[in-house]
Amino acid sequence: MRNPTTTRDFLRPADLDARGMRHLLRLAAAMKAAPAEWSETLSARTVACAFAGRPEPADMSFEAAIHRLGGLPLRTPLEGRPPGPHASIADMARVLSGYCAAIAVRTDEHAAVEAYAAASSIPVINALTDLHHPCQSLADLLTLRERFGRLDGLRMAFVGHASNVANSLIEACAISGIGIAVATPPDAEPDAAVVTRARAEAMRFGERVELMNDPREAVAGADAVYTTAWPSHDAAELAPYRVDRALMHAASPAAVFLHCLPAGRGEEVTAEVLDGPRSLAIQQAHNRLPVEQAVLRTLITGDWGS
Repeated sequence: MRNPTTTRDFLRPADLDARGMRHLLRLAAAMKAAPAEWSETLSARTVACAFAGRPEPADMSFEAAIHRLGGLPLRTPLEGRPPGPHASIADMARVLSGYCAAIAVRTDEHAAVEAYAAASSIPVINALTDLHHPCQSLADLLTLRERFGRLDGLRMAFVGHASNVANSLIEACAISGIGIAVATPPDAEPDAAVVTRARAEAMRFGERVELMNDPREAVAGADAVYTTAWPSHDAAELAPYRVDRALMHAASPAAVFLHCLPAGRGEEVTAEVLDGPRSLAIQQAHNRLPVEQAVLRTLITGDWGS
């Protein structure tokens, strides 16, 4: 783990330690409570938004966060896969470093955001890649802290297809003292290197990162149940992992439901659960905004608090 006072880029939750995570969550909460107080942070500054493909919700929250801090979001579309060993990305990163205060990157290829970070002289933030969705995981933790008043000692269950969201969630939980159980089909498990790294971190808090195939086992006694959209070609195999009222009943009586959105009602989650009183999915989506504000301000100013 890198010391947060020297962390320039935010590509995955494991770029933070526990102190850095706490700082970002505290700052995000303050920004959410008093959004107008931070409007001069990026005055007369520009943040590059290098986003591939069609617009995603992650794009909108980043652009809103930059604007709320008083900055200008500069769209820099990424079309298709970068050629060769990311040579064109290195050139673009060096050029943008002379125009901008930071670069936010959303791409299907995690190596691309790493290439930006390697070549850039300004902070690079992962807005979403195929391997990680770190700002989403911070929004998830902020949402849990708002509901439970704490993070350490909570128990998370993730069920379904473990993709980028699950990878970042596992790392964020391990850093924050949250135990996590992940239930997936055998061929839909989280990234093995992510799990190994997170298990070592979780041990510092006396917590565990558990992998299993039985969703009811994962959910038993959990404080939060999380799922994400399924790949369409795996829907039949994933059907036993659908979060419905019966599965939620296996969790703690006060358990909440989490989803990063967009969701497939009737697929990975029933409408009854997603739109029910235990769902915090909309709150999670809203919390991406102050979290991204906190990440931008902290990395650009280098101010990690006392």
